[in-house]
Amino acid sequence: MPEMEQAGTRGVAPERFYVRFTREQRYMHAVLFTTFLGLAATGLPIRFSESFWARRFAAGVGGFGAILFFHKLCAVVLTVAFLLHLKEVFQRGLMRHEKGIFWGPTSMVANWKDVKDVFGHVRWFLGLGPKPQFDRYAYWEKFDYWAVFWGMIVIGFSGYAMWFAPFFAHFLPGWALNAVLVIHSEEGLLAILFIFSIHFVNTHLRPESFPMDMVIFTGVESEAEFRHKRPLEYARNAEGGELEKKVGNAPPVWLVNFSRVAGFTAILIGLTLLVLTLTAYFS
Repeated sequence: MPEMEQAGTRGVAPERFYVRFTREQRYMHAVLFTTFLGLAATGLPIRFSESFWARRFAAGVGGFGAILFFHKLCAVVLTVAFLLHLKEVFQRGLMRHEKGIFWGPTSMVANWKDVKDVFGHVRWFLGLGPKPQFDRYAYWEKFDYWAVFWGMIVIGFSGYAMWFAPFFAHFLPGWALNAVLVIHSEEGLLAILFIFSIHFVNTHLRPESFPMDMVIFTGVESEAEFRHKRPLEYARNAEGGELEKKVGNAPPVWLVNFSRVAGFTAILIGLTLLVLTLTAYFS
């Protein structure tokens, strides 16, 4: 980048960037949030079909039948992506025997430190103690990760049970098929409310990342961000001589701009759906 070249000619060291997410992980996240937005945008009009905005939306896309078609399409794409992710996890953890997949500071599996970090964070919020120091993944990031598993099991199974009701009727009682309708609707609504409020705030709207955390889009973060957000991981890699292996290139301007447009669009859609949901739910 020109700015970095000019900084180097003036004797100032250019800003360093470190890789946090691979290209495959970024693509997987893109599929995840795109299909989730699609499921939310198609599921909410069905859930609140009597609302004026749901009827207007259905009229604009060809009716509730068209909405249901796109809802199922997003569900299938998300299911395939989820199964591919499971395959990758088990290949890395069980076949390649990579360290840190199922346990340790680089794992998404919760440990005792996460429990202490929860209480430490509450104490910090109340001004009763120092801010916890986080490693590669904070406790709320692990919660978000495992929430996807819960959603795929509960919301996914109930959705497919409704879609293929004649098949599931062979081994599920009638009351269970009625229950899956309620479960799918209420759990889906809970997931939407959580993602469009708690997740957005934790990830993008907190002071350290406001107005947006770009790392999931660009895959890299600056050294200042790395040291500030994940001091334990930075120190561990520095002490173990692993830091240089994580050095990456500064994100190109086009990728930063594209990421901002994509990210802000997703946030705007999510917040709009959140407002429409609350309006329909309490009206």
